[in-house]
Amino acid sequence: MTIVKAQASIPTAARVHRFTYAIRNIVVEALKVEAAGTRVRYLNIGDPIAFGFKTPPHLITAVERAMRDGHNHYGPSSGIAPARQAVADEYTRNGFPVSADRVFITAGTSEGIELALGALVDAGGEVLVPMPTYPLYTAVLAKLDARAKYYRLDASRGWMPDLDHLRSLVTPATRALVIIDPNNPTGAVYSTETRRALLNFADEHGLLVLADEVYGDLGFDGPIEPYGKLDPDAAIISFSSLSKAYLAPGWRTGWMACGRSPRLDDLIAAVKKLADGRLCSTVPMQYAIAGALTGDRSHQPEFRKALKARADLTVSRLCAMPGVSCVAPSAAFYVMPKIALPPGKTDEDYVKALLHATGVLCVYGSGFGLPAEDGFLRIVFLAPLEELTEIYDLMERFTAGYLNR
Repeated sequence: MTIVKAQASIPTAARVHRFTYAIRNIVVEALKVEAAGTRVRYLNIGDPIAFGFKTPPHLITAVERAMRDGHNHYGPSSGIAPARQAVADEYTRNGFPVSADRVFITAGTSEGIELALGALVDAGGEVLVPMPTYPLYTAVLAKLDARAKYYRLDASRGWMPDLDHLRSLVTPATRALVIIDPNNPTGAVYSTETRRALLNFADEHGLLVLADEVYGDLGFDGPIEPYGKLDPDAAIISFSSLSKAYLAPGWRTGWMACGRSPRLDDLIAAVKKLADGRLCSTVPMQYAIAGALTGDRSHQPEFRKALKARADLTVSRLCAMPGVSCVAPSAAFYVMPKIALPPGKTDEDYVKALLHATGVLCVYGSGFGLPAEDGFLRIVFLAPLEELTEIYDLMERFTAGYLNR
C-alpha cells in the first residue's frame, strides 16, 4: 500500500508579488485571443526586428567572425577591451569624456540598470523614477526591497518632467534620479533647459543621475546629445545598447558609461564586484560594438525617416478619432494616446476589450505607473505604414462604439 502525503506548495518570495511587467504580462491575454482564432497585431514590444527591420550586415559579420575565431569563451567581467574603448571614444566624441576603465559591457541596458541599482540602493532606499516609466526600474527596485518615488511627466507640456513635483519627493533616503530621454514610453525629447534643470537638481541634492539614453540615436531630427555633455563632471551613469538604433535587440548587448567624477569611484568598484559575480555578458556579440560605433551607420538615417513617417501617420490617425488625444513623439517608436473612458472603466478594460474585439494589442498606461482611470495606453508604431493604417481603422471603429456604450 502506497501512502501519499499531502504537501503544501513550495512558498515563493514576497518580492515576486511586487514585481510586475505589463509589457509582457498582457501577452497572456493575447495568446487566449489567438487560440480562439483571431489574428493578433502585437504593438506591445519595441522590437524593430519583429516588424521587418534588419540588423546591419557588418555587425552580423563581426559576430560570426568572432565565433569562428574562437571567441566563445568567458570574457572579462567588465567587457572586452575593444568594446569598452569604442564606447568610451563614442561618448568622448559627443562631448561627455569617458575613459575605457569606467565602461561596463552588459547583457543589454537592462543588466546595466540592475547592476547600477544593485550597487547603489539598500533595502528601504528610494530612487526618483519618472511616471509614466519603463517598468524595468520598478521591477528591479522591488527585487531590492527599495522604493520608486514617481515624479510626474506632464502630458499637457509634451510629457516634460514636472520639476516642482520632483522637488517635493526628495527625502534623506533618496539615492538617485532616473532620466529616460529620449523617453520610453512617451517618445518625448526633453528641452536643453529641462535637461539642465534636472542635472542641477541632482547636484543640489547629491544624487546619482541614471541617464537611460538608449534611444539617443533615434531622434527624428537626428541624434540627441548625451546628458554628460551638459556637465562632464556631474555624477552621471549613461546607459545604451545595440538593441534599438543598431537593430540587434536579441543580442542583449549594452553598456554603461560612468562619468569622470571622483564621486563615482566607490560605486564603480561596487559595480565591478557585482559584475564579477555574473562572470560576463555574451562575448561574441561584444565584437560588434566597435564596428557599430566606429563603422557604417548608413542604416540610421533611413531608420529615423521610417520612424518619423510612422509617427506622423500614428498621430494624425489617433487625433482624428473621437475621444482620443495624443502628444506627438519626437524620437523612438512609442506614443501614449489618451482615451476619454466611460465612467467606471479603466485603461486595462479598454485595452483588453480592444484586443478581444479586433486583435490589436497595446499596453495599458497603468502598466507604466499612470492612474488606470486616466485612459492612457502605449502603442509601438513599428509596423509598416499599410498595416498601421489597417490597425488604426480597426481601432477607430472599435473606439467609437466603446465610447458610445
